[in-house]
Amino acid sequence: MYGDLERPPLDVDFLRGRLVRPGSLWRQIDVLAETESTNAVVAAAARAGEPEGLLVAAEYQSSGRGRLGRTWTTPARSALLMSALLRPTSVPPHRWPWLGLLVPLAVAAAVRRVGEIPAQVKWPNDVLVDDRKLAGILLERVDGPAAIVGIGLNVTLKAEERPTEVATSMALEGAATTDRATVLAAVLRELETRYRTWVDAAGDPEVILPDYRELSATFGRQVRVELPGGVFLEGTATDLDADGRLIVLTADGPHSLAAGDVTHVRATE
Repeated sequence: MYGDLERPPLDVDFLRGRLVRPGSLWRQIDVLAETESTNAVVAAAARAGEPEGLLVAAEYQSSGRGRLGRTWTTPARSALLMSALLRPTSVPPHRWPWLGLLVPLAVAAAVRRVGEIPAQVKWPNDVLVDDRKLAGILLERVDGPAAIVGIGLNVTLKAEERPTEVATSMALEGAATTDRATVLAAVLRELETRYRTWVDAAGDPEVILPDYRELSATFGRQVRVELPGGVFLEGTATDLDADGRLIVLTADGPHSLAAGDVTHVRATE
């Protein structure tokens, strides 16, 4: 682990002072020194009846999870590891999956604003810089109903600490700031703005799609999609359909792919 001067802890008082205010979405912000999974902590709170607006961050996760049960591990204090509790009960249930696209869009927009690096969104749940993975999103739904939004964003991860060669961090990309509290506040403000606009529109995807298309690292590219069972599909990723499924144009026509039906999506050019 790196020293405290290099990787200081998150200042929870600063975060609460900036974000927990009357009328704000964010009611409570907690920072844990260590936990197995922030998503698990927030899911337990949701099942106990906690209202939306809870944000739990951790300096270190021992059992962080990504999509399809993949692991997410980073050195302590090198990333933003956090989960938020949302309850968009006025949004029709069939539109809830759009949250999984709204959140990475909010993260990318915040990183572009405060970090001044060209972050993009990769369908369905990643944030990239030049095809290098900067952040991952995990969206889970629990009874209540509630949506648990998990975010893992690499901030000061060093080259020798990367779990894979395609991983990156704000520091490695030369971001204008790598102060985690500043970045966290920017992400939560961006998420609040976009989430409230989406809820006010009853979950209409048209409030997400224009910006998503603009920041997409997927649309217009040749992709190779791995499906369960080792089946592969190759074609051009063109857009999203009304349910947020990726449309891939292949030699035998268009295919609409749901996130839950896809193991990997890789650009081939």
